[in-house]
Amino acid sequence: MPKDEKAHTSPYVSIISGGVAGGIEAFSTYPFEFTKTRVQLHQEKGISQKLPRNPYKIAFQLYRDEGLRAMYKGCGSLVVGSIAKDAVRFLSFDTVKNAFKDPETGTLSPLRNMLGGMVSGVVASIFAVTPTERLKTALIDDARGAKRYKNGVHAIQLIIKEDGLKGLYRGFVGTTLKQAGATSFRMGSYNIIKDYERTKGITQNTAVNFINGSIAGIITTVSTQPFDVIKTRSQTAKVTTTKQAIASVMKYDGIKGFWRGTVMRLSRTVFSGGILFTSAEAVAKIIDPLFTQQTELD
Repeated sequence: MPKDEKAHTSPYVSIISGGVAGGIEAFSTYPFEFTKTRVQLHQEKGISQKLPRNPYKIAFQLYRDEGLRAMYKGCGSLVVGSIAKDAVRFLSFDTVKNAFKDPETGTLSPLRNMLGGMVSGVVASIFAVTPTERLKTALIDDARGAKRYKNGVHAIQLIIKEDGLKGLYRGFVGTTLKQAGATSFRMGSYNIIKDYERTKGITQNTAVNFINGSIAGIITTVSTQPFDVIKTRSQTAKVTTTKQAIASVMKYDGIKGFWRGTVMRLSRTVFSGGILFTSAEAVAKIIDPLFTQQTELD
């Protein structure tokens, strides 16, 4: 087995590759995220039922009525949050992997892969995901109604003024549950697949990385969609608790409401999973020799 498969990943490589990949993934797939969030925010009785059943028709209507620029409303906060989120996620996961992987094979057991992903998801939710997701959702929600927020900075100022610092952590429970589950499935399943391929001698390249990331995205979406719906409903422009968010889903849509936006989110995660891990692997391959060389010199 090549030396680099057994060597520990530098924390600098994890942070840079994860951050760059997160920013690329967030920007390139944002219209899917925008549409998914708007669908989940249609909670008034009778309105959600009038929406087209095909989520791509909804996306086309939004584009036709509001333009492409409107479909990137709140994108800045998500990109910044994704850079921080994925830098933290990759750093946390690689730290766990460095500590517990088999020294001979350079792999983790499936359970440790999943637990490593869960830990990195919780850490990312605390330090990056919840406040940026809250800001993104509030901006998208505000754009379809009151239009009180001039921009992201103005939105932060109003949220803190009206609800205090805790306003940026609305939906923390739902977001953390989603991140713990999503990162566990995404990072865990991707690395389980990658470790399996490594033991079978399957060459890792861009196409393989993209397919593996897409599969991980599908597994993640199907498993964690209810948490995503609860998180979105908790982070609207109007102050809403996690309990109120769950109650509103049950009141207007029933159990099936917890899977609202699944098709659009699935469309995004198939691409985002492939883009995220392909980008991360590519960046790591470029910068890893730089930090390896520096370590040897030190």
